[in-house]
Amino acid sequence: MRPHQWLKNGFVFAGLVFSQSWRDEPTLARVLLAFAAFCCTSSMVYILNDWHDRASDALHPTKRHRPLASGAVSAPLALALAFGLLMGAAMLASGNRVLLVLLGMYVVLNLAYSWRLKQVPVVDVSIIASGFMLRLLAGTVAVDIPPSRWLLLTGMFVALFLGFSKRKAESFHEASVQRAVLAHYPAALLDIFIAVTMTATLTTYSLFATSPEAQLQHGERLLYTVPVVIFGMLRYTYQVSRGHGEDVARDLLRDPWIVGAGVCWLAIFSSRWL
Repeated sequence: MRPHQWLKNGFVFAGLVFSQSWRDEPTLARVLLAFAAFCCTSSMVYILNDWHDRASDALHPTKRHRPLASGAVSAPLALALAFGLLMGAAMLASGNRVLLVLLGMYVVLNLAYSWRLKQVPVVDVSIIASGFMLRLLAGTVAVDIPPSRWLLLTGMFVALFLGFSKRKAESFHEASVQRAVLAHYPAALLDIFIAVTMTATLTTYSLFATSPEAQLQHGERLLYTVPVVIFGMLRYTYQVSRGHGEDVARDLLRDPWIVGAGVCWLAIFSSRWL
């Protein structure tokens, strides 16, 4: 189920945080339900992906320790758990048609990714980024929080940045255990993709932080978070250059400087003196 990957579902809370709607209990409850539904759905997708890739994962230096690849969990039991998680997600989202549609799109995209599209360069990372965007939309459109266009663009570019960074980190493995799609990603091309998406992320976030709507709602606080975001992305890029970043959620939490940047961002954003 990879619960540590639920960190990615934190994108669901972006609209709640930036709109400062957490004081509205009904809205907060809807966002929490959306988060829980995405946790169930993403875990279900991870199980199906591991079931599909169990033979190839058994040859991977780290993935061979996964329950299905190692044989610790049987295929029928894993599929039964996946079905239970799907039903749980459907129940959590049953009162919200928009959320159900977004969850359905997430499942279809990820199954297409697992079965075929992860072998198609650029399309593979675009699907990963789409998953983040669906989470972002679930936390805004699905719970009636008007999304900022700059926030949506920032979410799209940071998702692409993380996706290409993941491919860069994977390229450090020996050729025998690399993803097949990496043969279509020259190192120089990945560096360009990472640089372009990082620049676009920092540009759109800066425009969001200085936009009239952000200034009206947050004052100068978001402006002071821009250097923190720049530092965090540069630090993460440095870690990727050292071969880290294949597991985005785990590697983000392992670096104390990145964690510190996150804490600093929260401190500035929640400050009453800025």
